[in-house]
Amino acid sequence: MDSETNTPRKESAENLVADRKEGIGVCGWILVSLSFLFVVLTFPFSIWACVKIIKEYERAVVFRLGRILPKKAKGPGLLLVLPCTDVFTKVDLRTVTWNIPPQEILTKDSVTTQVDGVVYYRICSAISSVANVSNVHLATYLLAQTTLRNVLGTQSLSQILSSREEIAHNIQTMLDSATHKWGIKVARVEIKDVRIPMEMQRAMAAEAEATREARAKVVAAEGEMNASKALKQASTVLVESPVALQLRYLQTLTTMATEKNSTIVFPLPISMVPGLYKNNGEKK
Repeated sequence: MDSETNTPRKESAENLVADRKEGIGVCGWILVSLSFLFVVLTFPFSIWACVKIIKEYERAVVFRLGRILPKKAKGPGLLLVLPCTDVFTKVDLRTVTWNIPPQEILTKDSVTTQVDGVVYYRICSAISSVANVSNVHLATYLLAQTTLRNVLGTQSLSQILSSREEIAHNIQTMLDSATHKWGIKVARVEIKDVRIPMEMQRAMAAEAEATREARAKVVAAEGEMNASKALKQASTVLVESPVALQLRYLQTLTTMATEKNSTIVFPLPISMVPGLYKNNGEKK
């Protein structure tokens, strides 16, 4: 769909001025003939004024007696212009980068912010960029500023911070639809930075900190609950097997011994104490 719709759009933009069928008239042809005769008579000196070089990334829009030559822009390579009757304008087809200065914007939720961005565009129709607008770069630059303000003014602060790519794509679409008559193709729009007041930053930081603390308390409570369940299951196993309790004592002693402690407290069941006293009395 895009290829089918873009082709007619490009053709209509390109032919907005250039598709007029009026000729230069009889007087015009007489002047052109005299100019060509002057070039022939002054050859080879006139060759320096008639031959122009157009670079690979440039195109030349030639005006003959004030009218754009039909069909398309000239170049790259050598270009022959007639003195006195022809005037040409060079157009650079390379991608242009414009920094959008910080724009003060009032968001949908009444927060004042400063947003800056960058726009990448190129000229796809040299004839339209020369004939349909006086300064195509300045027009695109100012339109990018106003479009940025208009689009961001309809968004809340949270949407601007979380949906930069989607907002940038919407701005690119709006710019591209508005500048196609000027022969401009907007390649990309990016939002560089969003600046918010210091008071709002502190409020957002406090809100985020409170949210993190609440989440940490919930995680700690869940950990305590899981630990209590594990202890309950372990106590059930130890009650069923007294030998397991003694093995646990030995494992605890082994762990304490590896830590190089000077004093080790060995837990001894109270039920064994009277038996030891009894045995000692018998020996005596």
